[in-house]
Amino acid sequence: MNWPTFNLLLEGAVVTAGLSAISVGAGLLLGMLVCAASLATGRFPRLFAAVYVSFFRGVPLLVQLLLLYHVLPRLGFDLPGIAAATVGLTLCTAAYQAENLRGGFVNVPVGLVEAGRMVGMTARQINVRIRAPIALRLTLPSVVNEAILILKASSLVSVVGVADLTRTAQNIASSNFRPIETFATAGALYLALNVALAGGGDALGRMLGRGR
Repeated sequence: MNWPTFNLLLEGAVVTAGLSAISVGAGLLLGMLVCAASLATGRFPRLFAAVYVSFFRGVPLLVQLLLLYHVLPRLGFDLPGIAAATVGLTLCTAAYQAENLRGGFVNVPVGLVEAGRMVGMTARQINVRIRAPIALRLTLPSVVNEAILILKASSLVSVVGVADLTRTAQNIASSNFRPIETFATAGALYLALNVALAGGGDALGRMLGRGR
């Protein structure tokens, strides 16, 4: 494979990495809100969280992307493919991350929460200083796994016209008639991105472990 062709694949890999990073980051923030709703005492927030999680975990991501890409313009939101893809990945990963975070909050030791109350901390202080840090530490492996899954699932955004790594590899293979070499290189780039992401997650986990 010549350098210009490999460079095109690298550019597609950059798009894939950037799209995945934005989606996972925004999805984590949205997942926190959905998690908070699922743990709220009110019936409506818990119902909203349950419906949200059920829908985005139950409907295939490909169908979600196609719905966003085709339905939003009919509602007056003419989003480009990259924007629709980002929104779709964000909404989907938020549902999974909300459940991961909920599991982390549920598993926070009760004794630490009670100790916080005994020293006069408010409910907000307990959530910010005790429950949230512990829950994030407990769910870090799940968050990293979800990020890896989103990175791989981002290949589906090629169906809405995004020039990601998969779409770029498809275009190259159709022009040079060397699909094995092209897709093998694309696969190696996906592997490199996932290995780097997993390594970064392990390093972060060790750093948080030392800070306990």
